Amino acid sequence: MADATLDILIGGGGYVGLGAAVAIKDAAPHLTIALVDAAPEGVWMKDQRASAIAAGASRMLDRLQIWDAILPDAQPINDMVVTDSRTSDPVRPVFLTFGGDVEPGEPFAHMVPNKSLVGALRQRAQDLGVEILQGETVEDFTRTGPHVDITLGSGAKRRARLLVAADGVRSGLRDKAGVKTVHFDYGQSGIVTTVAHERPHGGRAEEHFLPAGPFAILPLKDNRSSLVWTERTREAENLLKADELVFETELEQRFGHKLGTIEVVGGRRAYPLGLTLAREFVRPQFALCGDAAHGIHPIAGQGLNLGFRDIAALAETVVEADRLGLEIGSLAVLERYQQWRRFDTFRMGVTSDVLNRLFSNDHAPVRAVRDLGLGLVDRMPGLKSMFIRQASGLPGRDGPRLLRGQPI
Repeated sequence: MADATLDILIGGGGYVGLGAAVAIKDAAPHLTIALVDAAPEGVWMKDQRASAIAAGASRMLDRLQIWDAILPDAQPINDMVVTDSRTSDPVRPVFLTFGGDVEPGEPFAHMVPNKSLVGALRQRAQDLGVEILQGETVEDFTRTGPHVDITLGSGAKRRARLLVAADGVRSGLRDKAGVKTVHFDYGQSGIVTTVAHERPHGGRAEEHFLPAGPFAILPLKDNRSSLVWTERTREAENLLKADELVFETELEQRFGHKLGTIEVVGGRRAYPLGLTLAREFVRPQFALCGDAAHGIHPIAGQGLNLGFRDIAALAETVVEADRLGLEIGSLAVLERYQQWRRFDTFRMGVTSDVLNRLFSNDHAPVRAVRDLGLGLVDRMPGLKSMFIRQASGLPGRDGPRLLRGQPI
């Protein structure tokens, strides 16, 4: 066991696990880090989804020498429009518009293919000397004094000063640690696919609030758009089973004809939607990160960016503790990370929950009130700028330095 002692072992090989490994290793190269990725080799290359990366996250990725590898595939979001209508309405009036820059020449977000993001993170992690245990799992772990003794699925043993759980919203590591969650199932599923269209989108993102849930059109390179289409779970299941003609007819009814002829060019998949918040983010020698700590509705497009904020906060907490000679896995150290992230996560979870409940219905009085509210916001530039600043993920004065593009 002594020969296999690590400073940090991270469970989860997605963008959060990789990002945490890179952020810590970049600032503290002497720390030994291993990452356990349960997925088979190369499976990330098959991911056809795309994600919105806010300005704060892109600044962090630039600081970590990753952004240049992603940039050729990144589509800036230049502006955004919000509508509220029924699926059958012939016209969808625009109630709210947002400009896309947080600073001159800096969009508040980019759309990036997931495989480009994960590929760049994996390459940087390997360049820094992070050990990636592919096709491996964490079978069990126990705390032994200032260490965690870890048994891997292969039977191998590891010991670490800190175990980071970044294994998704259904985190097995969170369950093994005994951390309880608050969970609500919305009875909705998010259908994700990609379409090609005849006319250019101009970098415009659109969010159409429909009775079953939001229908988001997010711009990609090469006259393509990524769709996040919220439907009631049963209807989503029927749509996935439907033949191409039925699926594309339903899709076109929601997408409209403004960009000309559309064609589905990516696979269609659906994911159950709910709200999951961990009651604790840390235990001695143990920390939750990303969706293992919080899973929220995609209505605000902030799920991935909450994970990046976790990365920035955890990396700064661990690296500064190490520089001071403190035990990086002690509860006293990890409490700073929890205090940093808990309120922001709770606030965003509540915000997405309220927005989904407010807009995923067809009650006439509710519709009238929310449309009035959207119209008022559209006429208040100061309030719109505040919303854009929030969506950009840029921190305040006391926020993690990586999100400002500064070194730890």
